[in-house]
Amino acid sequence: MARCNYPRAGSLASAQPTPVQPRASAVRRSLPLLWPCTVLGSGVGWAQRLLIMTDWNSTNFQPATFQLAGFPGMDDANHWISIPFCVFYVTAMVGNCLVLCIVWKEQHLHQPMYLFLCMLSVNDLGVSLSTLPTVLGTFCFHSTAIAFHACLAQMFFIHSFSFMESGILLAMAFDRLVAICNPLRYAAILTHPRIMGIGLAVVVRSFSVVFPLPFLVKRLPFCRSNALSHAYCLHSDMMRLACADISVNNIYGLCTLLFIFGIDFLLIFISYIVIVTTIFRIASGGERLKALNTCVSHICAVLLFYIPMMSVSVIHRYARNAPPLFNTLMSTFYLFIPPVLNPIIYSIKTKVIRKSIHKMFSR
Repeated sequence: MARCNYPRAGSLASAQPTPVQPRASAVRRSLPLLWPCTVLGSGVGWAQRLLIMTDWNSTNFQPATFQLAGFPGMDDANHWISIPFCVFYVTAMVGNCLVLCIVWKEQHLHQPMYLFLCMLSVNDLGVSLSTLPTVLGTFCFHSTAIAFHACLAQMFFIHSFSFMESGILLAMAFDRLVAICNPLRYAAILTHPRIMGIGLAVVVRSFSVVFPLPFLVKRLPFCRSNALSHAYCLHSDMMRLACADISVNNIYGLCTLLFIFGIDFLLIFISYIVIVTTIFRIASGGERLKALNTCVSHICAVLLFYIPMMSVSVIHRYARNAPPLFNTLMSTFYLFIPPVLNPIIYSIKTKVIRKSIHKMFSR
């Protein structure tokens, strides 16, 4: 360790004042080097220790910007990679807006199943709009810098919409459970006010869980690289750049995954056990097939969302030696594929929506 040559406390009075004060940035850069000396007390007076500790505590070491990244090792192909992303965004926007327009226009579609589908479409639009500016900026215009607070805001919206999608998929599973297991009371149980209450509860729950994340990241000092692994900001990606203990962030992130995604997925799984048990009590094979067919679209949406999401979470926390390209591909699949495929799946598998689309374009 280098020796710290500071004047002693007793010689402070005899030291000549320096006419030019050091720049704040220089002081900040020197603090990590001065800190071991203050801890060890290598000939440093109490006044100087207090001054250095005060400067250290008042400095948050937050980068002005983060640097976003595309696919590892494929920087020269960014313009070509931008083409499928543009296709993803256009398909997601058009498909989800089309579903919303059809349900809004057709009065006979103002039923619980299709109202929950509208919630899913609005949420998918939110996910797409949250990532669109930085992804297109990175791949189309090579603009990789994002301000620190803008990155926090994007992280908040991405995770909020992810948690909301999980809650909406759970609500849709409850809708199928009531429709198949108790069809006579379906309209009485899932009234419009109750559906609005479920939607509001999903939003409030997601906001409450994600709200602490920006503050947990903001409290961390960042004195390493400011290069992220994706073209958008995620909590797990930002916290790994910190040069401090991130145990609180890891524990909170793991608890939210278990509390939101884990419980939601478990309840969806239990719902389908009850649904399948009820279906196999039906005597007619044709009625069984018809009942199962109403659940196929939702099952596909659940698998498209939960499998990549769980894979991304496990990779970020426990499989740090995984190839960076695999990590990026799984994260891309998790955020971009469900908003694209959900309206397509529901349009193909739902006969009423398919007829409405045909009717709209045949005029």
